[in-house]
Amino acid sequence: MREALEWARAGRGRVHELFTTELAAQRNAELIDSAERLGVPVSEVTDRAAESLSETVSPQGLLALCDLVDQPLATGLSGAPVLVAVLAGVSDPGNAGTVLRVADAAGADAVVFAGDTVDPHNGKCVRASTGSLFHPAVSRSREVGAVFAACRAAGLRLVAADGYAEHDLDQAADSGELAGPTAWVFGSEAHGLPDELLAQVDGALRVPIHGQAESLNLATAAAICLYASARAQRAR
Repeated sequence: MREALEWARAGRGRVHELFTTELAAQRNAELIDSAERLGVPVSEVTDRAAESLSETVSPQGLLALCDLVDQPLATGLSGAPVLVAVLAGVSDPGNAGTVLRVADAAGADAVVFAGDTVDPHNGKCVRASTGSLFHPAVSRSREVGAVFAACRAAGLRLVAADGYAEHDLDQAADSGELAGPTAWVFGSEAHGLPDELLAQVDGALRVPIHGQAESLNLATAAAICLYASARAQRAR
């Protein structure tokens, strides 16, 4: 909730209304005051109404009705971005929201939802992002080719995270390959990226597995890849 109000205060969108239960209003008096100072209408609702609105088993009793956060591709990738996460065909909202949170933590400039990927405004995705939905620029397009073209036009090198890639992340870091502006492309946890998309990127890297684990889940792999790029870029 705090992130949504800061997002509105920065002029990036609008919070239309805040709904709160009586108990939540008592516990979050500072947030209620912040909303009222921004001119956001605050309405008290019953616990049952809050549960219905929140789509969750254990609602906090505080909900906001906001503008959609996504921006056109050209807007989201403007301003010479240096680190971007592209989610291609990620259908699980929990995974998508967690990657969004990871990208935010790594300092990514934007997150792009490409192709047949879950809506970033999906309730589970929003909750999994824990507020990060309101930080980096968020864009979406059903046309993966258009996303790749927009990333290249923004000066980004497209690198796919692929468990079967010939080269690994350590080799790329040692060679300085990760120091430039990069758009990491992540596929679904179940199937990864299809061959037709792998053929369109500029490079593919796998996260080295030194133990006996068969693989890494999507969010863990994304965290390792994004932080490797963030470290390399900040060391320049």
